[in-house]
Amino acid sequence: MPTAVDSAFDIAFWFIDTALDAGEHVQPQKLQRLLFLAQAYYAVLHDGQMLMPAVFVADDPGPIEPNIYIAFSKGRPNVDPSLFLPSQVEAVLRGVWRRFGHHTTDYLSRMIKETEAYRDARKQGPRSVMSFKAIQTAFARAETTPGAYQIVRPKVMRTQAGRAVVVTAWAPKAVAAT
Repeated sequence: MPTAVDSAFDIAFWFIDTALDAGEHVQPQKLQRLLFLAQAYYAVLHDGQMLMPAVFVADDPGPIEPNIYIAFSKGRPNVDPSLFLPSQVEAVLRGVWRRFGHHTTDYLSRMIKETEAYRDARKQGPRSVMSFKAIQTAFARAETTPGAYQIVRPKVMRTQAGRAVVVTAWAPKAVAAT
């Protein structure tokens, strides 16, 4: 399955740098929750496409991406992330940061732990891998989390007659070769 970015480090550095620009510090556990939320909401908003090549495990404090967790355990790793992310990726990341960046790690953990995807993975045992499809489904249902369009607001413009219309990027359908 193709991903929108090459590495989970690209997304982690985006959140860390955005927090620094706002004069804040992102704790390691909060970074994990933000990465998880970004993956989940991107999947919902982009028809099941993965944001980043990442696997989340259901740990006691909440979901973690073990590779990012270990890499950041002693501070910022010496990795060169992508400087430019696709606009649709940045839109989701800005929405996740705007909606959840000000919340505490405990709040984010409680919210995520209420999802069916997390509960199902925990039933399998500690540190069980969370199914990407289950994550997407849980956030698409939005039973215990905000809906995707509360995270990324649709772009609304006006026609020349003044009527509001929702604008999305044109994505042509694939045509089967004959």
